[in-house]
Amino acid sequence: MTSTAPAPAKKKLTTSAMIASFADPGQKTTPAPFGHALARLAEERPEIVGLSADLAKYTDMHIFREAHPERFFQMGMAEQALLGAAAGMAEVGLVPFASTYSVFATRRAYDFLCLDIAEPGLNVNVVGALPGLTTGYGPSHQATEDLAILRACPNLTVVDPCDAVDIEQAVPQLASHAGPTYLRLLRGAVPRVLDEYDYTFRLGKAAELRAGRDVVLISTGLMTMRALQAAERLEKDHVDVSVLHVPTVKPLDREAIIAAADGDRLVVTLENHTVVGGLAEAVASTLAFAGVGRRIVPIALPDEFLAAGALPTLHDRYGLSTDSIVDRVRTELTH
Repeated sequence: MTSTAPAPAKKKLTTSAMIASFADPGQKTTPAPFGHALARLAEERPEIVGLSADLAKYTDMHIFREAHPERFFQMGMAEQALLGAAAGMAEVGLVPFASTYSVFATRRAYDFLCLDIAEPGLNVNVVGALPGLTTGYGPSHQATEDLAILRACPNLTVVDPCDAVDIEQAVPQLASHAGPTYLRLLRGAVPRVLDEYDYTFRLGKAAELRAGRDVVLISTGLMTMRALQAAERLEKDHVDVSVLHVPTVKPLDREAIIAAADGDRLVVTLENHTVVGGLAEAVASTLAFAGVGRRIVPIALPDEFLAAGALPTLHDRYGLSTDSIVDRVRTELTH
């Protein structure tokens, strides 16, 4: 007897490259820390408004939209209009947080950010999602050069948070800062690691998270999480590693950088950004201008357009994974 029952439908294959998380399996995370922090702050500050360029769901701005719908503005896929409108709102005393993908805020709308927002020094907070290599969707969405672009913009404060703790603490300080800011947003399920350290986000300041006599890892953004993981693994090899977290890339905490590079420790910079124009060059120039002659080992993305694919594979390929960091430090120490 032949069965006439329909075959079970095959599960449709989907991709999560756009909203992929860089969290390790089993790692403690916080959902949408930016959106929740902004919504909480808006309860206390009625002048705060949120804007999106048709990407509220993918920049966690939908949390704010649901909590304060009358203070949310959907600008559509028009990033220049997004930043121009935010500038106008700031001119009349509002405090806008304008969210889109980093590639669109920097590559597509730079002139509006520069002349409408930064030149008059307005309190506009630009929130850029998918910074560096936090999506597998290839060069059209990977903002690997946003720091290089924006470090050259006068008046602009640039923040690259490590985790949910950094983001939650940064949002109120960005809102209170008199001038314009750019936040490299980590969205979705964001790892939570800094609450295990005696850490408080201070705008413009770096923080030593752990001390060490052999190596100092100077890191920013999600690479601080990887630096801490690498330091713990290297400790098992009797390598004593210090980690200096630099959440504010501009203005750079030059005193902390110079102090960290003092002595004979191996100095390594780590960033989720191209090796051109980011943290490595900022640290190197700071030391050079101060007359400190030190070799810097940069761990960063290469000066090229990156491939598409799964984030763990790409982080291994381009040297951002913890394994890659540990191998690089070990190699440098044996030379």
